[in-house]
Amino acid sequence: SESNGPRFAQVGDARVTRVGAILRKYRLDEIPQLWNVIKGDMSLIGPRPEQEAFAKQFAREIPFFETRHFVRPGLTGWAQVVHGYTSDHSGAKEKLAYDLYYVKNFSFWLDLLIIIKTVSVIFRGFGAR
Repeated sequence: SESNGPRFAQVGDARVTRVGAILRKYRLDEIPQLWNVIKGDMSLIGPRPEQEAFAKQFAREIPFFETRHFVRPGLTGWAQVVHGYTSDHSGAKEKLAYDLYYVKNFSFWLDLLIIIKTVSVIFRGFGAR
């Protein structure tokens, strides 16, 4: 599906089936990531991991991008519940600001707020592609 290299998902992306669209809208496609949380590779809350190719590109082009790696990646995060999905360089810079806010203000109360907002996002389907 990505024979021309990695790319961001777009609205109406041909790679997403009808069933896949429903799974993505309500974030059911993230359920397998719980295994990564159980293994300790991810956290429930933290900056969402990027595809490796994009992470390397953003690390070269966006100052402080690697700072988001000071905490483990998460299934949900401040950038996801406030900003939603992004599919370009400028959106990645904006989401980085939210990720850095999370890294700087890491606390139980911020995590609790993210969990509450995540439940709302799931039921509204906000930001899904």
